[in-house]
Amino acid sequence: MGRFARTVRSPFWGATLMTVLLALYIVLVGQRAVAFIQTGLAIGVGIGIALFVVAAIGALLLVLEFRFGIRITRLGARLEREGGAPADVVPVRPSGRPEREAADALFPTYKAAVERDPSDWRAWYRLGVVYDAAGDRKRARAAMRSALAAAAGRGAADGA
Repeated sequence: MGRFARTVRSPFWGATLMTVLLALYIVLVGQRAVAFIQTGLAIGVGIGIALFVVAAIGALLLVLEFRFGIRITRLGARLEREGGAPADVVPVRPSGRPEREAADALFPTYKAAVERDPSDWRAWYRLGVVYDAAGDRKRARAAMRSALAAAAGRGAADGA
């Protein structure tokens, strides 16, 4: 497994820890919601319902994030199997984070590939990787969403 695959899968343990903590938080909020509702007071019932809504939103966002992460990981594995993983190696700091300047230098090449063929999910995926390496998480996620849409045949959204 090459360096590219390692970087795609490296956040696994951090994501797992955050998921466990968020699930614990959702359970605790749910318990508090039940306790508030059981008071029978109007204000307690209102707070309990609000807490249930917060817990439900948290659970929904957790599921959506995991779905997104799993789909992106599968797409990255597919790209690597096809031999289309980015060949460029970005130097990393001792902390393991990519050097932003090196990632920024690669950006024009990958942006041009997307502009040449906006329906190519591989180009969108690579652009997302470069955005992520440059620290631009918002554009990285938008490019990855475009990659997912293009891979599914829905066409890429102009989000990046």
